[in-house]
Amino acid sequence: MTDTTIAIGTPAQLQDPNYTPPLAKAIPLGIQHVLAMFVANVTPAIIIAGAAGFGFGSDQGALGFPDMTYMIQMSMLFAGIATLFQTIGMGPVGARLPIVQGTSFAFIPVMIPAVAGQGTAGMAGLMTGVMIGGIFHFMLGTVIGKIRFALPPLVTGLIVLMIGLALIRVGIQYAAGGVPLIGKPEYGSFAMWLPALVVIVVTLALKFFTRGFLAVAAVLVGILVGYAVAFAMGQVSFANVGKAAAFALPLPFKWGFEFNSAIVIGMCFMAIVSAIETVGDTSGICKGGAGREATDKEIAGATFADGLGTAVAGIFGGLPNTSFSQNVGLISMTGVMSRHVVTIGAIFLIICGLVPVVGAVIRTVPINVLGGGVIVMFGMVAASGVNMLSDVNWSRRNMVIFAVSLSVGLGLQLEPGALQHLPKTMQILLTSGLLPAAGLSIILNLALPKDLD
Repeated sequence: MTDTTIAIGTPAQLQDPNYTPPLAKAIPLGIQHVLAMFVANVTPAIIIAGAAGFGFGSDQGALGFPDMTYMIQMSMLFAGIATLFQTIGMGPVGARLPIVQGTSFAFIPVMIPAVAGQGTAGMAGLMTGVMIGGIFHFMLGTVIGKIRFALPPLVTGLIVLMIGLALIRVGIQYAAGGVPLIGKPEYGSFAMWLPALVVIVVTLALKFFTRGFLAVAAVLVGILVGYAVAFAMGQVSFANVGKAAAFALPLPFKWGFEFNSAIVIGMCFMAIVSAIETVGDTSGICKGGAGREATDKEIAGATFADGLGTAVAGIFGGLPNTSFSQNVGLISMTGVMSRHVVTIGAIFLIICGLVPVVGAVIRTVPINVLGGGVIVMFGMVAASGVNMLSDVNWSRRNMVIFAVSLSVGLGLQLEPGALQHLPKTMQILLTSGLLPAAGLSIILNLALPKDLD
């Protein structure tokens, strides 16, 4: 660590967000930040495309999955742009800290039922909801400090746990071959599971038995090894890569504009969750990289950047953005607090987002290989929720709040038919499981007397 510190800068310089290390060191450090979040950043676009019906196994395969490729492209482009909002800033927008932005997993349980089976026709309502939700998220920056009292670890831990539980099923489906294969002999076959299991084994081995870059990029390396196995088994096709353009600009309102109240309500509610997550990430970066608490200005700026990044992404067909927690740990590990290092990573993401062929190459990753990676990632989301719940004082009152909220939320998610007589808007909101669990936990925590025991 000492030799590395001397090569990059003095201890005081490394804790300064405004310090720029020598480019020979700053560029690889910036690329490392991108690699640490790359898979998690593009995965939501693939999941939503699959849920809507224009992803893997759809009729768009013959055309090279142009709409899914576009969503992957937007995931990279607007992750980079939103990251620049954070690192460079504009007026009150941006924490001016090394915060990496990326497409959020948290919104997936709300987005899947909103677009399920609708094809590209469902994207207008989704993107309008993303845009309006981003504007609401932006406004939260003015009051973020005042609503934190309503979201103690009992509530936030349950919300994060529910996000993970809602996504785990998706990981298993992907590893078994994906939704298009359900009901067919190939689904769940050894040929499907082998590459996925290779990804999991390699990821765990690198995470626990290596240090430095390999440990940080364990999921990415695991997917590359699984990809090689799938290639050897004849599961990889490059036939459609040549159909992707070498350069393309994003299209505003690519799928149109459509107001869907269920999606808007869901996006606004999840914006609160995302804002609280960003507060935690901003605090973690300041503690891990500079040994201090985040200022109110930095927290508000980070929230403003979150919302602006999401709103702009929605206009051009991108999904909601939030701060990426895995990069918080990376800063603690490297000890480099420079925001300019992350700016370099953001520029790399923007370049990738403007080159559709990059998205086309990512799309060649077989769905079962991706499944191995997301099983690990989604499991870690659930584990993070459990970790947050470990800070809870498990009194009888808190156990009742947790039990009721979890039972209702998870139950409605597992048995959506129980709400078949409700209006479609309510079905979309409630069958996600996440919103009823979060809403109940917040209401009960505020309403039940503290001395219930």
